[in-house]
Amino acid sequence: MLLLVNGCFFVSFFYLGIASLDPNSMDSTRRISVSVFVFALFSFLPFNAVARGGDRISFHSGAMNHSKGFLSRHLFQAKQPPLRQEITRGYMSNFELDKSIKEFGKRCANISYLYSIGESVQGFPLWVIEISDKPGQKEPEPSFKYIGNVHGDEPVGRELLMRLANWLCDNYMKDPLANLIVEKVHLHLLPSMNPDGFALRRRGNANNVDLNRDFPDQFFPINDVESMRQPETIAIMNWLKKEHFTASASLHGGALVANYPWDGSQDKRNKYYACPDDAAFQFMATLYSRSHHNMSLSKEFPEGITNGAFWYPIYGGMQDWNYIHGGCFEITLEISDIKWPKAKELDVLWEHNRMSMLNLIASLVKGGVHGRVFSGETGFPLPASVNLEGINYTVRASSIYGDYHRILAPRGSYKVIASMPGYKTKSTQVQIGDEGVNLDFILNPEESINKEARPKKGCECNCNCNCEGIGNTKLLQFFKRIHMELYIFAFLILLFLCFLFKRKSILKFSRHNRQYIGGKRSTVV
Repeated sequence: MLLLVNGCFFVSFFYLGIASLDPNSMDSTRRISVSVFVFALFSFLPFNAVARGGDRISFHSGAMNHSKGFLSRHLFQAKQPPLRQEITRGYMSNFELDKSIKEFGKRCANISYLYSIGESVQGFPLWVIEISDKPGQKEPEPSFKYIGNVHGDEPVGRELLMRLANWLCDNYMKDPLANLIVEKVHLHLLPSMNPDGFALRRRGNANNVDLNRDFPDQFFPINDVESMRQPETIAIMNWLKKEHFTASASLHGGALVANYPWDGSQDKRNKYYACPDDAAFQFMATLYSRSHHNMSLSKEFPEGITNGAFWYPIYGGMQDWNYIHGGCFEITLEISDIKWPKAKELDVLWEHNRMSMLNLIASLVKGGVHGRVFSGETGFPLPASVNLEGINYTVRASSIYGDYHRILAPRGSYKVIASMPGYKTKSTQVQIGDEGVNLDFILNPEESINKEARPKKGCECNCNCNCEGIGNTKLLQFFKRIHMELYIFAFLILLFLCFLFKRKSILKFSRHNRQYIGGKRSTVV
């Protein structure tokens, strides 16, 4: 490439020299020299950047005109020569993928559940495979999702996700890592987000829109008009409203690197732009890279990881939207240097990425902080907010079980804070080593202090249960007639029953927490 560039510069200056000697040939030779010079100049541009984002300068060229559409979202066919059909040979067609997914659902029905999150522009269902020991059910466990084939001309991800599903099915009850994932995580696999683009053998969907530019952006008002979003994008956004995902990764091609937020910067410059959980994201990206066959050996990307904005900024991406609006820690994985490698290379690519894909999922339960939040008054779960001191990001506990799962970089000390409107905030300090920590919170209502300070007349029970019946005049007259020792004994029994009633649900859920990390007992605050 360097010789080619030098040669182009030499030819351009050669023609300029001729033009200076012969005025009659000046116009034509100038045109030739300028053309060759421009070719040489563009030879320096990092075209491999289209792996994650496509046209890296499209946003800067005025992409915010609603009447003309967003240039950053649309692609130009002139820049995308169609792939030869022979290169697609050996990959599953959309119909073959559909068949493969359904056959997997029948073969591995004990640990899988199939569902569709919507349809593509051309009506192809966006199938998801859920893998768990209790598929289709809600549990107080972390959920992880893999999304493949975001860009139609990057099909390796859809093939690898089917291999991942089959590996887990074949190795469940045989391999400890497979057991951990199936029993402790709810794994969701979307093999193809862009089946239309795959069928057309191009990057964009059937409307020629880059789906990794179609999400609302945190810095600029692109894609804020809901009616302009693509059905595939809307399907992903609605999916995250229904499912409480802890972490995620999308699979791309054209480079070999693990990319993490932020993907863009407010001033649109190429620079490192860290999100609040930068340390946690670096941990996730590094875990994938080091588990990979050779990703961490990259000469272009130190340790095989990169901050998205530092690599090159993109806007309207799915990764940042997941973190901001979905409460989901998503990274972008470039898993093959070639976008559409020959099918005979898929087995090798699977072996190179297999442990990385498995370890990233397992990290959800091996590390971080996990637990539940309960009401100290009723014992019921609370959809509380969980924050860390010094990190401007909130993880919300689920409304069903009150469970939360917080990804953290290992070997650090963190102050964990649980809060809920109407309840007293609680916090505690935890030390994260190489293993995770189980931490439950019991929040007391703010008004409970006043209740304890001023108990109701005739109610000596200080246990937040309904004791109004004790104030009944006839009942009090009865107690006055019995011996003082019997009265005290009855009071203690009543107090004990109230205590059991309050703690029944908490103890029930806390026992399940031991399943998360090596059967460790949960710490209750």
